[in-house]
Amino acid sequence: MNTTAFSDIFLPATLAVITFGLGLSISFRDIRNIVTQPRNLTVGLFSQLMLLPIIAFAIAMAGGLKAELAVGLILISICPGGATSNLVNYMIRGNVALSISITVVNGLITIFTIPLITQFALNVFMHQDAHIRLSFTEAVFNIFMLAVLPATAGILIRHYREKFAAVLEDPLRYILPVLLLLVYSGVLFLEKGNGEITIRDFFLILPCTLALNVFAMLAGLYVPRMFGIKKINQVTIAVEVGLQNSTLAILVAGSLLNNYTIAMVAVVYGSFSFFTTWAFGYLARKYL
Repeated sequence: MNTTAFSDIFLPATLAVITFGLGLSISFRDIRNIVTQPRNLTVGLFSQLMLLPIIAFAIAMAGGLKAELAVGLILISICPGGATSNLVNYMIRGNVALSISITVVNGLITIFTIPLITQFALNVFMHQDAHIRLSFTEAVFNIFMLAVLPATAGILIRHYREKFAAVLEDPLRYILPVLLLLVYSGVLFLEKGNGEITIRDFFLILPCTLALNVFAMLAGLYVPRMFGIKKINQVTIAVEVGLQNSTLAILVAGSLLNNYTIAMVAVVYGSFSFFTTWAFGYLARKYL
């Protein structure tokens, strides 16, 4: 079987199943709270869209990465986490409705910000121009099919068949992470962004990607605290800001930029970030 089947077929199907499962945990009241308290969504979007790229630029400049790897670090910072961060919030009992809301709005905004910021990073670090275009129609379709539609189905089942949703909730906390990790393992370690990565490359890139993950989570936790946002939403935003979409970054670097050195950053980041973000979110939820 062609290894791209993992990202072309199994990954989208798995993300839709996961989002459906997450929707089962969301009530109509959760949705109403998002609408009536837009500050949570606004601060979450600001933290992810503005603060995270600034943190990435600072680390890239201070970390002494070669130009292509610096661009790769910027690229991973502008690819929002999607179903992965939603799942982590579900696992740590964060605000799943807020998490999915941030994902959906971010997904639409980054259609424009990914090309702009990637181009800026290429100019700063590599002195290159690249014409990057992300299809608005395709992005809207994917967001609808992989996030909005399955989540809505789950929410409606939760509303009309609450006992059935409650029965599924505990087993899904174990089944959904296993599904995601199996498929992402195929994407990251079989496809490898269509390039090879050595142990030396891995440990060269690891410190900067780990720093990005940690500083992003800290910013995502403490910036909302400055705005008086309650704890559960602080932790939810920290997970959203801390966990980025490795597969999307690999797609942009490999397919649109045709540069697999840039893609290696996303491969390294994706190998650990799910686990570190889950651990941070769990500890923050419990102790901070």
